[in-house]
Order: sequence, then C-alpha cells, then structure tokens
Amino acid sequence: APIAAHGASAAALAGAAAGMAARTVVAPLDLMKIRFQVQLEPTKAAGGARAAAGPVGKYAGTWQAMRTIVREEGARALWRGNVPAQMLVVPYCAVQFAANTEIKKRAAEWARERRRREGGGGGGDMSATEKTALSLVAGSASGAAATLATYPLDLLRTRLAAQGEPKVYKGMFHAASTIVRKKGVSGLYAGLVPTLVQILPYAGVQFLAYDGLRSAVVASKERRRGEGPETSATVSSLESFFLGVAAGVVSKCVVHPLDVIKKRLQVQGLNRSIAYGARVACGTYSGTRDAMVQVLRTEGVAGLYKGIAPSLIKAAPNAAITFMVYEWASRRLSAAGI
Repeated sequence: APIAAHGASAAALAGAAAGMAARTVVAPLDLMKIRFQVQLEPTKAAGGARAAAGPVGKYAGTWQAMRTIVREEGARALWRGNVPAQMLVVPYCAVQFAANTEIKKRAAEWARERRRREGGGGGGDMSATEKTALSLVAGSASGAAATLATYPLDLLRTRLAAQGEPKVYKGMFHAASTIVRKKGVSGLYAGLVPTLVQILPYAGVQFLAYDGLRSAVVASKERRRGEGPETSATVSSLESFFLGVAAGVVSKCVVHPLDVIKKRLQVQGLNRSIAYGARVACGTYSGTRDAMVQVLRTEGVAGLYKGIAPSLIKAAPNAAITFMVYEWASRRLSAAGI
C-alpha cells in the first residue's frame, strides 16, 4: 500500500511515533547545528584571509564542537532543549503526515470523479506526472500546516539550545514568558517568514524524493514477481531507512541557507555569554532579505552553509528513522484495524 493509504488519524499516530524516535537519536547533532548557525564569527576551519582578519569562532568542526560542549557543559548538554523539541516534533510530525495523507486522499477522490465525468468510469489511477506534482504539493502544504501549528515551540527550542552557559532561561515556560513580556506574542513568531519559505521546498522535495524512490522500488518488486500494479507490494523497514537517507540529504542541501537565516532571526536579542561568540543584537536584521544580504556581505557564501556538516549528518538519519518508523507503525496500526 502507498504511504498515504491510511486514514488521517492513523497517519497522525504513526507520524508522532516516527518524530519522537527520530528526534531522540539526532538531538545532539541538532544542538551542534544550531550552535554553528548562530555563530557570527568564521569557523577556524575556514582559515585564509577571512579568518585572519578578525576573531574566529568558538566551534571549528563537528567533532570539535561536540568535544567542547561535553567538556564545558557536560554530556547532558547535548540534549539541551530536547523537551521543547519533543513537544515540537511529536505534534509537527503528527500534523504533517495527517495532512499529507488527507491531501493525497482528496486528490485521489478528485481524480476518480474527474474520470467518471469524462466517461472513463470511476476506476483508474493518476498519471505519473499527476503523482509527481501531488507528492510535491502535498509535501509542501503539509509541511506549511505543521509549521504554522508548532512554530512557537520551534523558536523556544532554538533559544534554549543556543543560550549556552550561564543560562539565560530557566526552562521553556520561563523563555516563553520572557519573550512575550519583552516583545509581545509576535516575538514567538520571529523568523516565521524564512521558515515557511524554507519548509515549502524542503518538505515538498523530501516527500517528492521519498515517494518517487518508494514507487520505483515497489514497481521493481512487482516486475520481478511478474505481478501487476494492483498487488499490495510494499517496502521493508531497511528499504524505508535508505530511501529516507536519500530524501533527507537532497532536501536539506536545497534549503540549508534559509535555515541559517531563520536561526539568526530567532536569536536576535538573546543575551548569551560572549564566550560563545558575538551576540546577534536586537535590530541587527530588519527582515529575511536584510539578513541574507548581511550574511553574504560579512561572511560570504560560506556563511549561509555554516552548520551544513552536522545538518547533513542529522538530516540523513532523521529522515531515515522518520520514514522507517512511520512505515512500521502504519503497518502495525493497519494490522490492529486502526
């Protein structure tokens, strides 16, 4: 059965389980990615005239950053911000997979109705072009819906992960109340525009890549077995894992620069210790475009790809575990009649 063959409720449950499992595994990589993205100074690894012209950053590479964090803050610091992150990821994945499933279900019903009106009966399937477009649109729309539903939690997670020591916030609720008191409710939505601009292509490309690769694997199995497309061939957990790796890497490479801009906007005004590098003062960036221009002017194109190594290292297992657990949980729920 295709990934969207379940009902929206079952998809939400399977998506929540998938998000929880994936987040637990990749939390340390996500924290390091954020530390790199909000570091204004060049990394030591960048070297050259740019690094020599001014101070270099605290973090120089993925493993160096991990060792530094563990040495200075303890191993538990690698999961700092994980509680609000789980509170973000679980509903995010639930909404995303439920919306994706519902959109595809409605599209399939529309396609059958269109064929019925055209005199072709109510059966049949969508064309390959229609399926490709649907994967892209459904992925983008479901990603946008999940983002709108959970964005304040994403901002709180970023603040908690980026603050370092000494702590600026005691916890999630303290961070939320402080931000609302100083900036109003709109402060909880700082960076929303670049997030939506980022998530539309990211979720769209990710689901497009996964659906396309999954369909190719299923079609290959059916050809080898000499069976038609009506056969309920599916993919194994291992196959889902590797398909997720490919989908995660491709989509992350496309949107990483927008993720950097989003993080810079999210930490504007965060009064963290200067031991972690220059602070992003309030008013540094007037908006998404201004942030992009300033980063390019002061840090070069490489500035838009800060944190790309841990980001890619994170994206691959994150997507892999998400899709693998989603497929596994969907089969379990289906077997249970849910």
